[in-house]
Amino acid sequence: MTSLEESPSAKSAWVKSCYFEMDFTIPDDSSVYEAVQKFAAYDVGCLVTTDESGKIAGVISERDYVTKVALLGRNSKETKVKEVSTKTSNLITATPKDSVDECMQKMLSKDIRHLPLVDEDSKTVIGMLSIKDLVKTLVQEKEDTIKILSDFALGKGGHFGSE
Repeated sequence: MTSLEESPSAKSAWVKSCYFEMDFTIPDDSSVYEAVQKFAAYDVGCLVTTDESGKIAGVISERDYVTKVALLGRNSKETKVKEVSTKTSNLITATPKDSVDECMQKMLSKDIRHLPLVDEDSKTVIGMLSIKDLVKTLVQEKEDTIKILSDFALGKGGHFGSE
């Protein structure tokens, strides 16, 4: 149970996410069709793209597919991921220590739905966060707070729960 003072971190949201313990990367020389297959297979909406050396090159999302391939009549089997992905120079990322609120602000300010989670020291991508992951974490935090306050109001003690 969280106390009222604790704030959930990006890492705590990621550990509970659909991106945890899965291969959320795709080489940037892959076809967009391969990316779409991976979206469907893992039921995710965004993948980290990697260059020849395996380093982060950017991200590709379902939105990229719709706006840069499907609507333009391009062939997804002939279009390379690197042609339509968001490149690292424009990429917004989070670190495991960032709060969920900070991650939400980053997403809202840039109108994006996914954030690569980058290790502060090595600068390597260790995960991916979706807006859904952050909302779930915030809802759980609010439910925990309501439970603590409700238990306190019922005389059960605000920090011990209602076992």
